[in-house]
Amino acid sequence: MKRLLTTLMLAALLGFAAFKAGVWWLADQRLAEARQALSENGVLERGKVGSGVEGRLVLSGAYWQDFELTQPLIVDRVDFEAGSPIALLKALIDPSDLPASWSLQAEGVALMLEATMFRNWVTADTAGGSERAALFALACAPDPRQQLGSGDLLRMGITRLAGEFILRQTPERIHLELNSENTGSLELNWPGARINVLSPEVTLASSARPLELTLRDGGLMRRVAAYCAREAGLETSQWAKRALEAFKAGLQARGWRGSDQLLALYQQWLLEGGEITVSVQLDSETFGIPVHSGEDSADGSVAWALEYNGAMVPDVFLQKAEPVVVAPPKEALEPVVPRENPAFPRWYTEDLEQAATWDGRKVRVTLSNGNVVEGRLASVTGRELEVTRAVAGGEVAYPIAVRAITTFEVWRRGHAQ
Repeated sequence: MKRLLTTLMLAALLGFAAFKAGVWWLADQRLAEARQALSENGVLERGKVGSGVEGRLVLSGAYWQDFELTQPLIVDRVDFEAGSPIALLKALIDPSDLPASWSLQAEGVALMLEATMFRNWVTADTAGGSERAALFALACAPDPRQQLGSGDLLRMGITRLAGEFILRQTPERIHLELNSENTGSLELNWPGARINVLSPEVTLASSARPLELTLRDGGLMRRVAAYCAREAGLETSQWAKRALEAFKAGLQARGWRGSDQLLALYQQWLLEGGEITVSVQLDSETFGIPVHSGEDSADGSVAWALEYNGAMVPDVFLQKAEPVVVAPPKEALEPVVPRENPAFPRWYTEDLEQAATWDGRKVRVTLSNGNVVEGRLASVTGRELEVTRAVAGGEVAYPIAVRAITTFEVWRRGHAQ
């Protein structure tokens, strides 16, 4: 009996070791294939590979460096749950042979922000200006071409995009969640759909049923509206109206006109944010939004299934219209620079080499690590600036190395044009 127990224990240990080694080797092979397939777009680092006998594969310390971005996407931990060790081995041997139910969860997903996130060659390639008017244009400067970017997020105090990602496949549906720390969340349910990791086209065609999408802004839109309105020198309501006009122009360029309720909802979302739940049809040009022809009465009897903050919103639809392409004004060919207005003060980016001329003025300095220091410029040397900030009972001086500064701004009135 003792010999039998010993034999069983040795067999169990050998089986466990063989399972762990097999999972490690197969995962390494599949990830090497993924790295090769993605090599034209970026660098994939798998990190450490671990596993569990319950059918779990764990990656720790992975990251993705896209060639177009200046910062990598870091993932602390990725868990793939296949449900059983046999199902895990089969999925690693043949990724197209996934079990009926499985899940993937990524924790500690983070992308550090910089004032300029895209590399120079990317922005140069997209600067042609021949694209159609953008639908969602959020201008954060007097010049409406200066759209919301990573530098603006930094100045709003958002130094990184971080959160977790959850993907669950069941025989009935795909369920996806993307939860962030400070920029809201997204939830998706797609009945009848099935993921094919080797062919995204097959995944998109796997179900003809609409998916349900829920977007929560987490208070981000109020912060964006307040910030962009201040940077543009407008009241918040005026800024929202300008963004709404850009939305209407984008629709017209595509041959559509939004219903009054759709336009009002968009403006409300810009100002207040909240939770929006919609039904999306992926094989539709308008993603399931009903489109009425010019001859239709457009009485709202056929409208988009949309909820805002838990209440159904009626009369959300589009109408067909003649495409209107607005020729860009002469100013659009000029570099995007803030148009200075002497009527009100705002932040203006200045040459760091001329910082000494702003001695004693209110300044704002963005560092290469994303931190922002705002205060009074006390002194300037060849190697550092000294910025003082008022605290209870006096001032605190912050010496800042010049080499660590990415943006130097001064709070001042514009010059007369």
